[in-house]
Amino acid sequence: MDVIEAIQKRRAINFFDSAKEVPDETIQKLLELGSLAPSSFNLQPWEVIVVKDPDRKKALRRCASGQPKVEEASAVLIFIADPGAVEKNLDKILDKNVELGYMKPEGRQGTTEMVHKLYGPKESVKRKIFAAKNTAFFAMIVMIAAQGLGLETHPMDGFDEEAIKKEFGISEDKIIPCIVALGYMREGINLLPRFRFPVKEIAKFL
Repeated sequence: MDVIEAIQKRRAINFFDSAKEVPDETIQKLLELGSLAPSSFNLQPWEVIVVKDPDRKKALRRCASGQPKVEEASAVLIFIADPGAVEKNLDKILDKNVELGYMKPEGRQGTTEMVHKLYGPKESVKRKIFAAKNTAFFAMIVMIAAQGLGLETHPMDGFDEEAIKKEFGISEDKIIPCIVALGYMREGINLLPRFRFPVKEIAKFL
């Protein structure tokens, strides 16, 4: 399936076939593809918890408004944004930039100062937006890649973030932009047409 077809066919699926399992190797491939998402300064401020165990999915469902698809999907991906990725990843990224020829060693200091000026302190709103935005790019690429591999997904907003953090040992300073159910659609499901606003109502050409 080409990328245009995958975008056109991707839907948020509510009815998953609980008898069909997505192999770990396929999920690994999806996450590798997702990691190619655009990332500010290549800081990659994302982490993922892949929830497959039935008991853990049951616990996650309790944190997600009781939505059945959390248990019915083969796996649920918890996407985690880390505002502390600047401190955690910047030196490693700069090392690679120098190694791969993207910058000269004397450019490190200027880039470091630019990053900290742009995103501010770790606790700032700018940092949180940076991390959540980049992680959302990552999640979207994973969903498109899943469609391309014949899988279905459903990104979810309906969850208690604090409950998930407590249940899955996620530190308080991190953010969960979304959780995404992943699997195969149940047979016999007919999807209703979807509505999107026409471009003329959402875009202005200047």
